[in-house]
Formats: sequence, C-alpha cells, structure tokens
Amino acid sequence: MFCSTLKAQEVQKNADNTAISIPQLSISADKSSGAINYTFSNGTRINNAVAYVEDINSGYLSTANLANHQCIVEQVNDKIGKGLCLTVKHSDSKRNISITQQFKLYNGKQYALVNVSATSAGKPIETRNISALALSPAGKGKLFIPGTEPRILDVPFDNDDWTPTLQRHWSKAGEDKTKGISYEFLAVYDQLKNSGLIIGSINHDFWKTGLSYQTAAEAGYVDSLNVFGGVATADNPALKSAYGGLDGTHDHTLHGTMLGQTVNSATIYLCASDNLHEAFKDYGRVNSIINGARTWQAPAPVYWNSFGVEGVLGYEKVMMPPAVYQISDFIKSMPNFSAYAKPVLSVDSYDQGLYTTEVLKAIGEYGAKNGQQIGFYFSPFAMWSWKNNTKNAKIPGTNQPLESALLHGKDGKPILYKDGDWGAYALDPTHPGVRLSIIQQLKKAKAINAKFLKIDFLTAGALESTTRYNAKVRTGMQAYNYGMQMLRQLCDSIMGKGIFITQAISPLFPHQYAHTRFVSTDVYSHLRDDQKGFPGWGSTESSLAAGSHLGWMQGTLFPYTNLDVAIMKNFQRNPDLNEQEIKVRLYAMMVMGSILGDGSDYRNPIAAFRAQEFLNNKNIAKYFSNPKAFIPIKMADGESFDQQMAFYLPGDNTLAAAFNFDLKNEYKQVFSRSVLKLPAGKGYQLLDFMSDRPLGELKADAAEFTIVTNPGDAVLVKLVPLK
Repeated sequence: MFCSTLKAQEVQKNADNTAISIPQLSISADKSSGAINYTFSNGTRINNAVAYVEDINSGYLSTANLANHQCIVEQVNDKIGKGLCLTVKHSDSKRNISITQQFKLYNGKQYALVNVSATSAGKPIETRNISALALSPAGKGKLFIPGTEPRILDVPFDNDDWTPTLQRHWSKAGEDKTKGISYEFLAVYDQLKNSGLIIGSINHDFWKTGLSYQTAAEAGYVDSLNVFGGVATADNPALKSAYGGLDGTHDHTLHGTMLGQTVNSATIYLCASDNLHEAFKDYGRVNSIINGARTWQAPAPVYWNSFGVEGVLGYEKVMMPPAVYQISDFIKSMPNFSAYAKPVLSVDSYDQGLYTTEVLKAIGEYGAKNGQQIGFYFSPFAMWSWKNNTKNAKIPGTNQPLESALLHGKDGKPILYKDGDWGAYALDPTHPGVRLSIIQQLKKAKAINAKFLKIDFLTAGALESTTRYNAKVRTGMQAYNYGMQMLRQLCDSIMGKGIFITQAISPLFPHQYAHTRFVSTDVYSHLRDDQKGFPGWGSTESSLAAGSHLGWMQGTLFPYTNLDVAIMKNFQRNPDLNEQEIKVRLYAMMVMGSILGDGSDYRNPIAAFRAQEFLNNKNIAKYFSNPKAFIPIKMADGESFDQQMAFYLPGDNTLAAAFNFDLKNEYKQVFSRSVLKLPAGKGYQLLDFMSDRPLGELKADAAEFTIVTNPGDAVLVKLVPLK
C-alpha cells in the first residue's frame, strides 16, 4: 500500500529522456523513439507505449512513425488538483499531421491522466480510431504486473443480457493466447494480493472506448494492449455471451467519426496499486470530478416493484390495478420497512392501456394515504412494437412519424435493438419528437405525483447510426450523452429536483444523470444459474460475482448501486425460494450498497410471513436507509458457480460477510484485525446481523477470527466492542 504522505513531484531531464514522477509512478518519454515508459512503485511496468491516430483518408500514424519528439514540462492546476504535466509533441517534416500526448501527475494522488490529440496542417483529420496508449509486439511493447495469479478483468459495455464480467486467466502452453476487448475500463491484477493496474476512460461524451488486449506467453505479461476511442461491436450469436457474443456495444454499423483540424482521444486514467479497491474508487472519483455526479441527502428509497409478480405489460391479469391496493395495505403493516423513507409503489413495464394516467394516479393517491409514494417507468430511447409495423406509427406521445426518429444500420434498415416479433426499435435521442415524447412521459409522471423514476433499455440511444436528425452529433455516445442530459434537465424542470432516478439496462457511462444503476441485468433471486427449474441467468450468485468487482461505484459514481429486487417466495412463474436463499439475496444486496427493493406478491401468506421476517427486520431496515458497499477481501474468480467471496465494512460496528455458493463444501474465511482495521488489545462480540444472536468472540489478544459458511449459504456478522 502506498504511503499516505507524498513526497514532492520530481522532474528529470537529460539528453535521452524527460520524466516526471511521484512516489507511486514515474512517466518517462524517450526523445529518440518517442516511446513512453511507466514505472509504478508496486512493481507494475508499461514499456514502449505509443499513441496513434487513424485518419480514414491518409491511414494509420503512430508516434513511432514520427521523427521528432519534443518534451515540455509545466505546472498544472485543474479540477483534479495541482501537479505536473509532461507534453510530448511528435512531428515530422515529411508529415502534415503531428501527434501530441499529455501526461498529468498530481500532488497527493496515486494515478496519472493521459490523453492524445492529432493536428493537421492540411486537410482536416477524420477518425474513428484514436489511441492514447497502445502496445504491440512489433514495437516491443510490454505490460507487466507482479504476482503468481495474474488476471485480466474484462467488463461488458452495458449490463444487458446477463453478460458476466470476466476474470481472464493466462492461456496454458500450446493454447491460443488470451485475448479480448473490455469496454471503458479494465484491470490487470493479481488475484491473491488484490494488487494491480487499472486503465479506464474518464470522458464519455463522444467516444466509446475499447481496451483490446492479448497476453504474452509468460504469465503476468501483456504484449498487446490498445486503449482506443471508436469501438463498435455487433452481437455475435456464434460466440459465448461474454466472449464477443453479447458483451459489446450491440452496434449495427461503424462508430461515428471525429472531424477537425485537431482531434482528441478520451482522457485515460492509469493507476497501479497494492490496494486495487481504493484505486478503483479513485477511478470513480475522478470520473465524478470531471463529469459531475448526483447526490441524495434523504434516506435511501425502498420500493416494491410489480415486475416480479405481473411481468411485462400486465396483460396476464395476475395483479392488475386493484391488487396493488392490497400490496399497499400490506406494506403499511411493516413499520420498520417504512420507518426511514416513504416506500415506493413501482409499477413496471406496464401496458399504457391498462395502467393509464388515471389508474396510476389513483394508485398513488391510495398509497399516499398509507404513507407511500408512486414510481414511474419508461424507456426514453426504445420503442416497443410489432416487427415491421412502423410505417404509420407515431413516436409515443406525439403526432410525429416514428420512422423519422429511428436509428439505421449499415444495411439502411431501422435498427431493432431487441429483435423479435415483438421487438424494440432504437430511437434517435437528438430527434425533436423523442424530446416531445420524453416531455409527455415526464408530464404523466408529474400528474401521478411520482417521486421515483426507473428508466430502462437506455443502450438503444447509444447505438451508432448511419442517419441522425442532428448531423452535428456524430457518434452514438455523443447522442446518448445528449439524450441523457436532456432527460435530466427536463425531469428537473417538469418534476422538480427531488426525483430519484434509477437506470436499469444501460451503459455504465456517462453516469452523472442518475442516482443508481443496475449492477447486472434483472435478478430472479434463485441461488445459482444452474438450478433446475429456474432460468439459466439472473441468480444471486451471478449478480454478486459481477458485483464483487464493481462495488467501488457506490459512493463514487452513484450514491447507491441497485441489485434489483429481492423475492420472498417466487419470481413470476418460477419455483419457490427457500428462506436461506432469501437471506443470501438480501446480504448480497447489502454488500453491494444497493437500495432495497422487493418484487413479491404479498397476497400469498408465505410471501407475507417472510416479508415481515426479512423486510421488516429492524436491522435490515436500518441498514438500507443508508447502504454502503462493503470492501472485498475475496472476489469472484473464473466462471464456476461455486464462488466463495468475502467482504467487510468498517464502522462503529464493523460488518464481515462470507458467501458460499458451493453446494458441496463449506467455506472457511479468516478475518484478521489488520485487514478489518480493528485496534489491537480490544475485544469484540460477534453477532448474527439479523437476529443479534451471539456467534462468538474476538478476544482482546486474538489477531483474527474465522467465519465458517455452509454450502449454499451466507453469513453476516456484526462486531460489537466489548466493554
């Protein structure tokens, strides 16, 4: 772990190199070759890195292809803080295009921010491929991290299709090299030491950033890495979900281009640390400093969501509006669940013909008498319709033709974002009819006095398109950022600024327009994806396996995360859950810093009984009034459903949690004083979190304690200081 007291930054110049450094990191520019070397204090190294731009007319140009490399070091004072900026200008008298790199190091920070720009003295540059950091075997580029169990954290572009995060191992001798594309960020780290390197973009208003990689033959080395703006990948049903099948940007055409005399990459964050979790939190903080973030001062919302009972639209008439009143009455009977925030009645994915404004308003008014409020659901950038039925259709809530607002693929046809006889067409966020449609939806939400918005299928608005209403908006990410900013401004002006917004299916970035986002796709609450009778997706295990690497988002990007709803008996027509599975689910939501939602049919006596037991538990209710993500000790590794994970949360009463998704073997996890940051010479009683039942004791002279977790179970203990 790095020292908290930092030495002054340093500048070193000689005939061959110019370098800037802080105790954690040195960045050196080779004046002869233009190559950049990064040396981190935890032993991580990046050697012979280059930058490049690919102009669609003149082709690929790397900093290694240019003859002159001029270095300038200046003081910097910006949103992040004070520090040093190393500028390296790469030029050549035989070229019209020069490339300029900037490297910033800050006082008191452990990371670097890096970007690149390319400038033409002739025709404007037009590019859909620009990189601030690239390594290749031909250029003798290498990335190395120390340790015996190296991994690459490979993340999907959005949280759709139940696509997992990957913890990639190095390929074995004789196998093809491990390679892939991560989106917006990746980590190269040691699984045992929780030490490694994070690389990620911090600008999300133009480029979709891809991070393509290929491991070297020797473990811990990466010999090909490209952090580039302009990634656009299609779904490929021939490939596994997380290996190119569904983990990409879902695009139907090429990424849009940047055009100008000067073009710029996104700024890239680099941080190598022996505390990977803290380095990730810094990544989140930097994103929020640069782009902004939503805050929430009141207790975190709690909610009931209809989707677990009713499903899509409500046409099955499982519940319909009258039964929501019964749900409202039952929620009123749970005083602890209602003690901190007015519970939200969130009607989800409904048929506008069934749940009209009048019906929703009546539900809201009924709930208000029970001390509750109503939520509102809509998909601003996706239009659900019968396939090929767009000819005479209108943009919802307007008289404008739907076809004028549809995004188009390279085949010239409208993009079906969700294919099928009943599918979703992708809408152009820059189209004025889409703006009018959003206004109508928000007016409806205002009319029913909604205080909670769930917005869904947002990735549709980020798709690349061959046509767009506003020609100045050139890329999918630029259009999506435009649309989200518009939505947020309209929400503030129409509904007021006290509206809580949760994003469901969506890209992670830009993040600053909502208070929370689903960690994964909808969670059906069964224990594992391979349970008989249940869907092969949406389990507690799969959501926490992904979430174990993403808890840093809580408190940095968003006030809270969202691990979707708990279920007290059964999700829609799925088999029943048992009480152990419900406990594991709630504990998983807790360690992720999630808001608390439930999707149960309380008309069922078993569901009602369990809701009183779990949702109305005073300790559960208090925790979810201000949820905080736990710090991971042991994260998910690999793709087995037998994950065993451990977390802790420091505080007045430190919490320690262990999850065992292995159905055959128990899980023993040692928690040490040093890891939990407990003072020496002080004793603690270990209490079961929900019941306050004594489980053991950490004696004043003991250095550690062990939690034993049974197969398919989870344990959460509270450490209460002994007097």
